[in-house]
Amino acid sequence: MELYYSLSVMIVIASFFAYLNVRFLKLPSTIGVMIIAMAASIMIVTFGSSIPNIESRISSLLHSFDFTEVLMGAMLNFMLFAGAIHINLRDLNEQRTPIMTFSTVSVIISTLVVGTLVYFIPMPGLEIPYIYCLLFGALISPTDPVAVLSILKGANVRKSLETKIAGESLFNDGMAVVVFAVILQLAENENASLNIFNIIWLFIKEAGGGFILGAILGVTASKAMRKIDDYKVSVLITLSVVMGGYLIAHELHVSGPLTMVFAGLIIGNFNRKSSTMSATTKDYLDKFWELNDEILNAILFLFIGLDLLLIPDLNAYWVPGIASIVIVLTSRFISIWIPGKFIKLKERFGAGTIKILVWGGLRGGVSIALALSIGDSPYTKTIIAITYFVVVFSIIVQGLTIGKVANKVLAKS
Repeated sequence: MELYYSLSVMIVIASFFAYLNVRFLKLPSTIGVMIIAMAASIMIVTFGSSIPNIESRISSLLHSFDFTEVLMGAMLNFMLFAGAIHINLRDLNEQRTPIMTFSTVSVIISTLVVGTLVYFIPMPGLEIPYIYCLLFGALISPTDPVAVLSILKGANVRKSLETKIAGESLFNDGMAVVVFAVILQLAENENASLNIFNIIWLFIKEAGGGFILGAILGVTASKAMRKIDDYKVSVLITLSVVMGGYLIAHELHVSGPLTMVFAGLIIGNFNRKSSTMSATTKDYLDKFWELNDEILNAILFLFIGLDLLLIPDLNAYWVPGIASIVIVLTSRFISIWIPGKFIKLKERFGAGTIKILVWGGLRGGVSIALALSIGDSPYTKTIIAITYFVVVFSIIVQGLTIGKVANKVLAKS
């Protein structure tokens, strides 16, 4: 009952903030909800004493959610599937080399660059061991599919670039989670027996297992849906793929996010070509998952905005927070520029393309969820705080300006 109560309150607040955004701010829905939530958080902290227990009640509400489990174990699977089901596999295939390069090699490069710069650049209030700097690098390096897919819808970028950015964000979670898990194990257990072969096997098991399971679920569901033309049953089948697929992935210890991406890609593209499925059924499926995506996005970005209440003494982290924003953007540039120079890609990236890829690499709820999953340590609070600075800047500043940056770059080319 407590979870139902908490979720009900969050949906009510999210719907109210979404209404305020559409009525007055007229910003992209996810960004608008988050900005209003942040403003509400600041008002609660500033004037909360005039309303008895308001700050403690909202903080208690937020603490009632295991954000890492709720996002990584439930919401992310729905949103990744919803994003993947609408992506054209042919467009993705045309950009397969840069997408796979950016979602693997670039994640590792970014992790190393972020960790090294955070460790060696002196910043007041940020003195943490190198292994924890690398841990921050691992959790902040993946671009967030939730933030990217929702904001790219309104950004004016050409199709090939949009596919690169969206494809990278869908696939880089598998690599990032493995890198994060390995570094976290080393940070929390100095005697951890990890070698290069164990790490490679862990990645193969997580990513390869997610691909195989997603393909099996996607093909099976698609064949079942082709034999009927009933939108209600088709929606139920896709729901079972997401919810049941996550349970199977969790039990087999393979990547749930990658399972959802591959299953969504197969179902979306197989059924898009199907002549047996009517336009009505396709329309209901698209509308159902689009609506799911919007609702869950609203709740997620509401939580990110209200997350201010969970970070005590946030003012103490302004300097390392702003410095971390610059470091993350710098590392994003390096992680895109190096593969573009040394890996044989179909197209060479010019300065304008790199600028769009760097500015369009948004961070979001996945980074916050990974930061919150770090166990009790003297450095956890610091990592959560600087992660919050980077995520807020990424979503609000980069998210609101990516369209303008793209237009400006494309106008010069």
